Amino acid sequence: MNALYRYIGSDTDVPAGDIGVGAREIGYLFGQYKKIKGNFENGVLTGKGLSYGGSILRPEATGFGAVYFCNEVLKDNNDSIKGKTFALSGFGNVAWGAAKKIAELGGKAVTISGPDGYISGEKVDYMLEMRASGRDKVQDYADKFGVPFYPGEKPWNVKVDVVMPCATQNEIGMKEAEQIVANGIQYYIEVSN
Repeated sequence: MNALYRYIGSDTDVPAGDIGVGAREIGYLFGQYKKIKGNFENGVLTGKGLSYGGSILRPEATGFGAVYFCNEVLKDNNDSIKGKTFALSGFGNVAWGAAKKIAELGGKAVTISGPDGYISGEKVDYMLEMRASGRDKVQDYADKFGVPFYPGEKPWNVKVDVVMPCATQNEIGMKEAEQIVANGIQYYIEVSN
């Protein structure tokens, strides 16, 4: 932050957390920013804890937004989320928010993934426990709920209506894209970097 503070601001560039950088780390950065600047500029970093200016819906925001976008894409094609199946990757804030909103709108997220592989399952609330554990393993979900676990694989070979990468950058290469097309999947909503 000692170097970064010159290049960020609520009207310039607003950094956010990502993999390994949560509310705690953003809080440290925000504290140093306040110390350097000598005032409280709430909009300079996103992902802060509620007690120091964070938003109550920040954890869900990206996942919810992606599903709202998906809903508009489907509506534009005279379709809807209701009854659709979704392959999601990841199990962090983005995938959790997406899975939650998909369920609220009548769809079903049937996969989540981690660095160790992917699982088929629907226990959205358990994703919060997994994320908080710091173990970074979806096999924990499979072990707890007795669902299939596919070690070392990504969920892009599952036949679903919508594919939504929600984990990290470079999830879809040519091999994965060919599999998605071969499965006849009509909708691909990119959520990751």
